[in-house]
Amino acid sequence: MRLPKWSRSFGVQVTIALIAGVILGLVARSWGPVSESQDNWLGQTLDTIGSSYVTLLKAAVVPLVITAIIASIGNLRKVTNAARLAVSTLLWFAFTALIAVLIGLILGVVLQPGMHADATSLSGSAPDNEGSWIGFLTGLVPVNFLGLEVATSAEEAGGLVSEVDFNILQLIIASGAIGIAAVKVGKAAEPFLEFVEAALAVVQKVVWWIVRIAPIGTLGLIGNAVNSYGWSTMGSLLWFVVAVYVGLALVFFVVYPTLAKLNGLSVRQYFSGVWPATQLGFVSRSSIGTMPVTQKVTTDNFGVPQSYAAFAVPFGATTKMDGCAAIYPAIAAVFVAQFFGIELGAVQYFLIIFVSVIGSAATAGTTGATVMLTLTLSTLGLPLEGVGLLLAIEPIVDMGRTALNVSGQALVPAIVAKRHGILDEARYDSARVDGYVPVEENADESDEAPLEEPSGSSRL
Repeated sequence: MRLPKWSRSFGVQVTIALIAGVILGLVARSWGPVSESQDNWLGQTLDTIGSSYVTLLKAAVVPLVITAIIASIGNLRKVTNAARLAVSTLLWFAFTALIAVLIGLILGVVLQPGMHADATSLSGSAPDNEGSWIGFLTGLVPVNFLGLEVATSAEEAGGLVSEVDFNILQLIIASGAIGIAAVKVGKAAEPFLEFVEAALAVVQKVVWWIVRIAPIGTLGLIGNAVNSYGWSTMGSLLWFVVAVYVGLALVFFVVYPTLAKLNGLSVRQYFSGVWPATQLGFVSRSSIGTMPVTQKVTTDNFGVPQSYAAFAVPFGATTKMDGCAAIYPAIAAVFVAQFFGIELGAVQYFLIIFVSVIGSAATAGTTGATVMLTLTLSTLGLPLEGVGLLLAIEPIVDMGRTALNVSGQALVPAIVAKRHGILDEARYDSARVDGYVPVEENADESDEAPLEEPSGSSRL
């Protein structure tokens, strides 16, 4: 039996998952826990579904970052004026982050979300992982080849459990060093770079499979949030959620189109072209997981040369976070200060701007922005318990944050390419079919899937 076309739309699937997640979360909460230490079966199921999806995304991060960064740097050897393009990209990343953090600060001061929060329904505790400048600096030095860390802990039954974790900064540094070395080696490294490109294509295929089940993961994450915190706790943070989404909307609907227009790019074409990446980022809550689609949008829809996009998109997916590292920590810092009755001065506001623009690399391209928020709070000397206050609405705001992240990660390469005269403007202005400019390899598939899988034409 063939499902109707509307039901195969990714946006429809997401909407259904969100509604179902809220309903199931309310049902699970109404049943109550089985005991003090054990939730009911529905609550446990929602928690397992959500956490398992996040685990899947994290499992794909290490191979995806390594292959993407090495391949992206390797592809710069095919680009004329590669150094100028790289510097321009970094400057535009910083410029858009500066605008975003200023908007966040203004909204925090004007809307005062911390003054509208109900202290009786909120409780916070310091997070297990904290961001700090010392940790940021020491984290730049890889502890081993892949930046992996193994921690061994004792189970209640007396056994030992080993957990493998990774440091995204160390992955980027190590992969970047390998990529630069491969370029410097020259012809002898060509087989290695070709192998990395092939490996990246395989990893992207696996990531795509994970991405396609994002609605299921969304159901679990939203359902677990409702079940764990309830409407009373989440409702007391309504002003904070509104402030964050107003900031995200201002950047997405005002700042980005204005920058596109000022650089001679059609605003309408920007929105229609970036939408596949935006909606996927909203659901997956992962810039890294969305990277294959962001890459396709940048090359197929915007006409950015593949060789340059292969550098700019992976680099942006790990460092350009206008939502997670600019708007969110700015509003959150102001919220925490207001909630605890701490007055911020000019120096503190400057520090928020500095941390947001410079410290974006501390934010991993997977779900969540706890590291960036704790880095901001610790720099300002604000209570880290403020992080715990915002856990109730983390999945809700993270969706919008990531959607904005990937939207900016596609726009900046288009602007830089346009300013350097290497943008295919005819492709940028072309009509889209099911979200993409048709290409030979996937033209026959356009009627099958409203959200197309990245084709070979846009792979690294």
